[in-house]
Amino acid sequence: MILTYKIHHGRDFSVELGKAGQVARYAIDHRTLSSKDVGMFGLKSVISNQILRKYSRNQNARKVNRVKLTVPAQGISFNRERRTISVPSLKFQISYMFRNDFEKINQIEFDHIFAYISVTVPENAMIEPDAYLGVDRNTTGHIAVVGNPETGKVLKIGKRAEHVHKKYRNMRKNLQKKGKYGTVKRTRKRESRIEKDINHTVSKKIVQEAKQNGMGIKLECLNGIREARSGRNFRYSLNSWSFYQLEQMIEYKARLLGVSVVYVDPHNTSRECSRCGQIGNRSGKSFKCQCGHVDHADANASFNIALRPAFEEGTDRLHADRDACKGNTDIPKRQRYER
Repeated sequence: MILTYKIHHGRDFSVELGKAGQVARYAIDHRTLSSKDVGMFGLKSVISNQILRKYSRNQNARKVNRVKLTVPAQGISFNRERRTISVPSLKFQISYMFRNDFEKINQIEFDHIFAYISVTVPENAMIEPDAYLGVDRNTTGHIAVVGNPETGKVLKIGKRAEHVHKKYRNMRKNLQKKGKYGTVKRTRKRESRIEKDINHTVSKKIVQEAKQNGMGIKLECLNGIREARSGRNFRYSLNSWSFYQLEQMIEYKARLLGVSVVYVDPHNTSRECSRCGQIGNRSGKSFKCQCGHVDHADANASFNIALRPAFEEGTDRLHADRDACKGNTDIPKRQRYER
């Protein structure tokens, strides 16, 4: 698996980045792939070649924005004992504190502030689990509620996300009224960074919980959810919520630890009773069924997700037929967890 680590390099690369911009503009104007053609700019050929390939081959490229200094594997050396990485073409050395068992360094990109180090790391062998945790992702309240049908344990994570969205939504409204659109853009970027950090924390907890219990992870197949009819407030929460980002983080963290991630049909997971399978009554975060079962709605949904059969291996979940999946939701009662 390829991972990218972002490290503050603490070096002024203004001159080199300026030269990189000149090379990129030349590449767009002349579509050349030879570093000899851009030798007059004074940038090392090992870096120029990467820029030329990126911009010369992209026929849609018309202008240059924020060019990075890209150094390929052959231009990089590293010392595992000292935990240092050297880039001779830039006469630069940087220390790293990330995992030291990487197989190789693929490339490094430098901008004004950070170094983006791409490495290939080994993956643990995938273990076929006997049971799964169900993860219910939400736009309100906790962004992830994890249910373990084996123990009845429920883990609620990420409540801060909703507060962050509301806070920055109100900030942008006030700024837009004042015509401060530049500040609006900056607040949106700040919100995205906070949101990404929350998703990292949430996904890490979910995968660790599965690994510690020797279980897999089941998620709802939520493709097309943005097109669903819904109220204005819900649509805002839905479109502000990076559920795909969280999903991707869960997937790659799980692969690193050998934890299986599968997907289930989301039809009625929040309305079906996790005890008897009947359709109950959900009101806000409360769930009540005719059988007498009362539960937190998201916790009930997480157990339903954990107990549902996964899409078969090879099924294209991006184009899964929802009507065809509905038949999979009829789980025999003997398979349901009795709390």
